[in-house]
Parts: sequence; structure tokens; C-alpha cells
Amino acid sequence: MIKNTISNRLSALRAEMHKLNIDAWYISGTDPHSSEYLPARWQTRMFISGFTGSYGMVVVTKDEAALWTDSRYFLQAAEQLEGTGIQMMKLRIPDAVSPEMWLGKKLKAGSRVGMDAQTVSVAGFKSFENTLAKYEIETVETPDLLDNIWSDRPLDSAEKVFELGLEYSGVSRKEKQENIAADLQKSGADYQVVSMLDELAWLYNLRGNDISYNPVFNGFACIGKNDSYLFVESLKIEAGLKSILEKDGVTLLPYAQFYDFLSGVSGKKILVDPATLNYAAYSALIQNNELIESTSLVSLLKSRKNETEIAGFKEAMKKDGVALVEFHYWLKNHIGKETISEYNIGVKLKEFRAKQADFKGESFPPIVGYKSHGAMVHLIVGPDDAFPVEADGILLFDSGGQYLQGTTDITRTVALGAVSEQQRTDFTIVLKGMIGLTNAVFPFGTKGCHLDILARKPMWENGMNYGHGTGHGVGHFLNVHEGPMAIRQEYNENRIEPGNVMSNEPAFYREGLYGIRTENMIVCVEKEVTEFGRFLGFETLTLCPIDTTLIRVELLTTEEKDWMNNYHKKVNEALKPLLSDNLHLFLDQLTAEI
Repeated sequence: MIKNTISNRLSALRAEMHKLNIDAWYISGTDPHSSEYLPARWQTRMFISGFTGSYGMVVVTKDEAALWTDSRYFLQAAEQLEGTGIQMMKLRIPDAVSPEMWLGKKLKAGSRVGMDAQTVSVAGFKSFENTLAKYEIETVETPDLLDNIWSDRPLDSAEKVFELGLEYSGVSRKEKQENIAADLQKSGADYQVVSMLDELAWLYNLRGNDISYNPVFNGFACIGKNDSYLFVESLKIEAGLKSILEKDGVTLLPYAQFYDFLSGVSGKKILVDPATLNYAAYSALIQNNELIESTSLVSLLKSRKNETEIAGFKEAMKKDGVALVEFHYWLKNHIGKETISEYNIGVKLKEFRAKQADFKGESFPPIVGYKSHGAMVHLIVGPDDAFPVEADGILLFDSGGQYLQGTTDITRTVALGAVSEQQRTDFTIVLKGMIGLTNAVFPFGTKGCHLDILARKPMWENGMNYGHGTGHGVGHFLNVHEGPMAIRQEYNENRIEPGNVMSNEPAFYREGLYGIRTENMIVCVEKEVTEFGRFLGFETLTLCPIDTTLIRVELLTTEEKDWMNNYHKKVNEALKPLLSDNLHLFLDQLTAEI
């Protein structure tokens, strides 16, 4: 049934393209805020293709259609696109063909490729424009063509915005305004346009419920040295909060006035982040202003967590650790004795977290993979397509929680019964990579691509690899994925700095058999200053046992064994006082020395 629906939607879209004399239309798969997780209204990629992954873009021509995604979703996309008439294209692999390169080869000179500029970043639009120009193909801005064919398209959320108190945020919005003003002065800009929703939430110490898993709200901002404009639907801000914001120097304007406001700005120097600002906003500013393209100042400040935020993360990790030990105990005592599916396990993970104070929901949909499903990196199963889980083999589960004190993201791979020596070997090699990155010491100025090898080295030495990144930033009671820095093979100009909270998640997948990932969250800290410079390292934040039954201890170095034992001692000391007495022996067993 869904295949026919997708076919009908493609036909309807092609009819809209024909009206505008468009030969192809590009769907970025995001919203006007470059969001990864999307409000229902902007789930355009899923609407047009049926693919439910969190990353991918679609191109529709007069007679073909294709979806691009990365290695996390190759297997999932192939399954979900089968029979839709949409082919799957691979990104982030050697010799990958980008959407614009594909279009250059498919279309004739003089063709026109359209896109809704609200949903494409400045960098993305320019990349299309520059590449297609070589083929004499024009890139044009169009209206949102899906509006005419998506009859029951959801409306924007009307959820209320709420304030995150200073006891959690650590820095007032007025002080953040002053910090941005100082950075604008250094960059020579009068204003910065803020379009990313997590940046907006952090800047104003506000949170919302407009997107599942991300405590953010729809809005834009334009912040200057002395003034601050926040564009948000008025019904989302209650009178009391409105008064507080105005007292703090924030001018509130309707969300719908954002582009008109930008069109009215003239003679200013404005900082824009080309990686995240949408091209429609850029177009509104470029005619009458000087634009300075740079990484968002708000993003950089947000990524350097303050002392209050880091203390909050540590508190959130204790809550998460307790929930996960309780979950482990439940799993151990129920597996093989009753019918349990991957989906049930995801539900249980949320149930145990929900018992913790200040729990505000999951930070992303739980990824639970048993046996061959574990090799499908970001597969999210429902009650109807989940595998039954038995007391045999290994289970991978990647999950996280949102607490007022911070956001968590953790992956554990556990033995449910008999495992093979190959599985234990693979698990140990992945663990060695995780420990290798954890123990990194590096000079200030080091970028993520320089550190990525530390997690991959044990795998490369054994002819193994994984296709995704090793570490992403994590927001403070915000998005589970944030930038601007990252630890991955691809170059990223943003260095790793003290206060950056990140994931550390090397992995290995044997297609059709199983997947292994061990993920902790880490924070970048100062190590020492010598005559050779300033050196940084990492402190582990996550507090949860690692399954020692899967470790081949003889493959670990003395340093790696010491790290494991010290980590488990830390986990035991932190969690035992918070666990009920009947779980103390269980925790001791999970954290026993190897």
C-alpha cells in the first residue's frame, strides 16, 4: 500500500514541477532551521519517499528519483525504498556521487533544478549552484511544492516555551548577550542571525516541546551588540515570561515576520553561518548588507559547557546509570523466561529512566538491535517489525535521556547467552578503540579528525573499520547531536576545546550477523601546560557497567585493564548509594575486576 502512495506522491510532485518548468526538484530532508530531528510538518523526506531515517536527501526528476544517505542507513534505506521507484545512493564513502553531480550527468544543458530555499543551507545552495553551473544547468528558488500535494500536512506546534533556570544554565541570558556582543566586536560584525533551534534555546535560556526528543521551540533570532530580536509565535510565550524577556532586553516579534525583517535591514555587517543558515534568509540580507560568513558565535559558546552545565551532566549521568543498572537487572531476570522483543526493550529503557527525578523524555528513539539487526546502525523498530530477543548471542542498545540537568547518550552491547570467540574478539577490539580515545592527551588546537585514528587504530590493525563518525557534541538539556566540532575522519575546522561534551563511540558491524558499539560520553578538560604548550584530554562522564563477559582480557594491555577496573570502581562508588539494596550485589558483579 505504501509503495502505491509514494508513487502517487511522486506523480503529484512532478505535476507541480511541470507548472514551474522545473526539470528536477531537490528535497534537503530538513526544515528552515537545519534540524536533524524534525517537527511533523517538515518530515518531507519521509513523506515523499517512505524512508524513516534521520539523514538523507531526495532528488526527483521528470522520470527518475533517488535518495542519498550514509552508512548508518544503507540497509534500512534499501529495504524501505524497495518498490517505490526511488533508488538508494550512498554518501560519505569513497567515490560517492553527490546529488548535484548526479543531476549534472542526468540533465541536459539549459535544465532548471529547483529547491525551497528555506530548507537548504547557504553552503548547500552554493554547492548546487557552482556544480550545476559547470553543466550549464540553472539552480532556482521555488515555493514549497509539497504544500500543494500534502493535503493533511501537520500544522506548526503551539506548545508553550518555558524558562530553564539559572541553577541549570549557569549563565544568564544577559551575560550571554554580552559575550556575543564582545565576539561580534572581534569579528567586525554588527549582528548575527541565529537560525538553529538549539542555539536559540541556549542563548535565551529557554526550552520547548516543538520537536520530539529535542527540548527546543521554533524561532529565529537576530542578535547585535546592544539589541536582541527573537522571532517566535506570540501564543507560545506566556505573559509572565514575555515580561521577563523584555526586561532582559529581548524584543519579541512574530515568527512569520522574520524574512520581512531581514529584508528591511540595510547597511550592516552581519555574521551568518553558511553551514546552518537557510538560503532564503541569506537572500533577504545579501542585497543591502555586508555578510561575514563564519561558524556561528552562539554555536561556539554553547559547545563550551560552563561549570554548572558540566556538574549537571554528571548528575544526569548518575540518574541514567541507576536506570540502566535497573534495566540490566530486569533483562537478566526476564530474558528467556518470557516473550521479549527489541521494541519491548526500548519501551523498558524509557520506563526505567522515567522513574528518575527531572526526566523530560528520551533524547532520541532507542536503537535496539539483536543479532543481524545490530548491524543496521541506526535501525529503529516498531512493535510489528521487531525481532524477538532470546537468551542467546548479543544485543546492542543505544539510548539516551533528557533531564533538566543534562542530556545523555549511551550504547552498550551485552551478552544474552552463548557467544562466539569471534564476537568476543570483535567486542574487545572495539573496546580498545574506545579506551584509546578516552586516554588521549593532545595539544590545544587539535581538531577532531586528528583524534579519530585513536579509536580506529585497533580495528585498522585487524582489517576492520566502521562507516560513521566516532564522536559528536552533545547539548546540555538540548539536542543529543550538536556541533560545531566532531571526532570523525572528515576534516572539521573547529578544534576540540575545554568544556566540549562529546560522545566516544567506535563500533563494528558484521552485516547479517551482529553489531557491536560501546559508547560513553566524555568532556574535554585541561591536562597540563609545559614548555611545549597547553595540553588537553578527556574525562568520562557516563556511569554504566561494560559487559566484562564479552572481553578477551588477554587482548588488553595493562593500561587498558587498569582503565577498565578504575572505570568500574568509579561506576560502583557513584551508583551504589543510589540503588536499592537488592541491586548492590548485582552491581558488584557487573563491576568486578577483570
